[in-house]
Amino acid sequence: MVRMGILSFAHMHAAGYAACIGELPGIELAGVADEDDVRGREMAGRFSTKYFESFESLCDGSVDAVIIASDNKSHLPLTLLAAARGKHILCEKPLARTMDEAREMICAADAAGVILATAFPCRHIPAMQRIKQMLTSGRMRKVLAIRGTNRGVMPGGWFIDRERSGGGAVIDHTVHVADLMRWFLECEAAEVYAEIDTRFHNIGIDDTGVLSIQFEDGVIATLDTSWSRPSRSFPTWGDVTVKLILENGTVEVDSFRQKVDFYSEEAHKCQYVYWGDNMDAGLVANFAAAVEGRESVSATGRDGLKALEIALAAYRSSRECRPVALGLDSTQQVH
Repeated sequence: MVRMGILSFAHMHAAGYAACIGELPGIELAGVADEDDVRGREMAGRFSTKYFESFESLCDGSVDAVIIASDNKSHLPLTLLAAARGKHILCEKPLARTMDEAREMICAADAAGVILATAFPCRHIPAMQRIKQMLTSGRMRKVLAIRGTNRGVMPGGWFIDRERSGGGAVIDHTVHVADLMRWFLECEAAEVYAEIDTRFHNIGIDDTGVLSIQFEDGVIATLDTSWSRPSRSFPTWGDVTVKLILENGTVEVDSFRQKVDFYSEEAHKCQYVYWGDNMDAGLVANFAAAVEGRESVSATGRDGLKALEIALAAYRSSRECRPVALGLDSTQQVH
């Protein structure tokens, strides 16, 4: 039995992870802690677990591992806390706000001998795993180009507070699909060119960006990453799509099309009711198996760092109006 704790419910994915822990065999939600006492106690009651009044008290307890679902600013201190207590860590994406923060997190986990995994659940979408299998087997021949999207509803709250988030839609949405691209190609990005702006909302942070990425093997990729979906009328929170152009054909995945179209007079709009595969369950199950030594984590802290590097290069490219070679200075931060 793997005993897990959740550090913060500031990120909306935290509740999904908690639900998965309750449904998966061999995992127990041993407790939660939150910087918001009211929210923390509410979530502890909702998921029938113990509420800890501080992150320290949870990490001092008998949990084997923690999931960090705080704002991005808190990823580093919570990782340092958990690693110092010998707890394995699954950290929400993006791994950090800066390359320095991400590297410090990785070093702390390595020094403590604990796992640091990055929450990239899209690797656990069965269709994405099938693409990976066909690329590995050679059934799909050389990739020539990739087109990706991650477009969603603007989340508000700490996501649009630059100090707490590190950036807007580009840092929030780039990393998921950038990670899939790296995973499929098994090579790193070499250069990024990006156009980034605030076009959809009256907020002081970016809400849209278009990235062009050249990988070391010559593959060209584009990524539409934005908070462009209207919150009142759009049927769901957003999308994750990938199209691969290959020597022997094309393959395209719309990750969340396993849904029912629900027309509601009460809501005055069509809604997508999702019924399909649970990528969060795959992520949590893989993390638990890694804690027990039965599997390797699907996405490591280094995977999180390399996806973050692409997002930060995009910001720099947009500011300087030029392509940016990867290998950013470690102090690079979004401004």
